[in-house]
Amino acid sequence: MYKNIQKQASLKLKELVDYQEGQVVSKTLVQNDYVSMTIFSFDQSEEISTHAAGGDAMVTVLEGTGRFTVGSEVFHLNEGETLVMPKDIPHAVYGETRFKMQLIVSF
Repeated sequence: MYKNIQKQASLKLKELVDYQEGQVVSKTLVQNDYVSMTIFSFDQSEEISTHAAGGDAMVTVLEGTGRFTVGSEVFHLNEGETLVMPKDIPHAVYGETRFKMQLIVSF
């Protein structure tokens, strides 16, 4: 079930979260035993430190540029690009510029 989002309306996902200076901001749209979907905004140089997820995590950059470290590989993603980070593989996210992303984790 979706929450924190208007239904039966045309939406721009990147407009669901605003930037805040020096912060990572998130808005959860779905959270259950099978899937979670969250929209994030990262101020430039802000990050989520290395961690592992209990499911495959797919990110799509909605605006700006993010750096994603997955295991020992580094990926620089721009608007419109998507990356799948496999379950249980440590990963981290860093804002090379201010950027926004959609995260979908399937369990």
